[in-house]
Amino acid sequence: QVQVVESGGGLVQAGGSLRLSCKAFGNTENVNAMGWYRRAPGKEREFVARSTTDRVTEYAESVKGRFTVSIDGGNRGASLQMSPLTPEDTAIYYCVAEYISSVDGPKMFWGEGTQVAVSP
Repeated sequence: QVQVVESGGGLVQAGGSLRLSCKAFGNTENVNAMGWYRRAPGKEREFVARSTTDRVTEYAESVKGRFTVSIDGGNRGASLQMSPLTPEDTAIYYCVAEYISSVDGPKMFWGEGTQVAVSP
């Protein structure tokens, strides 16, 4: 099992920056990627970005060129650097640890989320 805790959300003006952090605890040796999703008010949760432990990254089209995802070498955390932010980035951001083992198979462990609000 893996526990995931996010931090770093807040309120920022459009054009500003925020850095979200995520820490993973537990059986992190079986984590092979970490990523970020978000849920905006009245919308479904959507993919934002992810990084494998080999530093292969993926981004949603809406954040390419503005957000940067990174994972630490010990599979125990990840970060999301966001700049410049727009009001459309307002959402609850969730960190996820992608886990796989020969015993449990693939699983995704989610944090509880951190709020990002961007004012016009």
